[in-house]
Amino acid sequence: MPEGRLTRQDRQRIAAGLAEGRSYAEIARRLDRPTSTISREVGRNGGPGDYRPERAHQAAARRARRGTPARSAESQDRKVFEVEEGAVEMAVGMGLPKMVARVLIGLWLSEDGRLTAAELSRGLNVSPASISMAVGYLTQQGLIRRERDPQRRRDIYVVDDDAWYRSTVIGARQTLGAAEITKAAGQALGLDTPVGRRLARGGAFLERISLDALASAERWRDLPP
Repeated sequence: MPEGRLTRQDRQRIAAGLAEGRSYAEIARRLDRPTSTISREVGRNGGPGDYRPERAHQAAARRARRGTPARSAESQDRKVFEVEEGAVEMAVGMGLPKMVARVLIGLWLSEDGRLTAAELSRGLNVSPASISMAVGYLTQQGLIRRERDPQRRRDIYVVDDDAWYRSTVIGARQTLGAAEITKAAGQALGLDTPVGRRLARGGAFLERISLDALASAERWRDLPP
């Protein structure tokens, strides 16, 4: 069913479900809709904390009047699902734990790249503890950052244009630290020994590529899309 065919009553039921703290999946089951339809509807209309059914219905009406092409919700949902699953699989293949990958990709695919822990928990239908573990790891790696909402006294997790820059710099500095330790160990054991030479050579290699990575990150930081 196309997105424009969500009725005013549907949107009121979505708002009621959000107010009750229900997950997107629970709301979707009550409306007999795909979960991605609910997450997209809420995400494009203020998010769980600011969703207003009447405002959302009026926005949908305006899009319809502008002649927004009707698309099959089933086809669109499948595309979103395929993109999300492919991205998660890629992230896992690069070494991220599955839950961490789901949280990262969830943020990347959100409307403005900003979600609270509660929104992530509802959107992914997982426990707050799982979200806490994942955002802690991602923040430490520089892939997301944390903002504080002083009005609502809650943290907002953000993925922005500097995410890959920060992550690259953090990783390169960690590698540079490992290089210094490895080189020092090689020197301590003696460059005239096989182990000392091996460590010193490995440290020099790590030092070189980490310095190159730092220089490259600065060079391409403001690369346009």
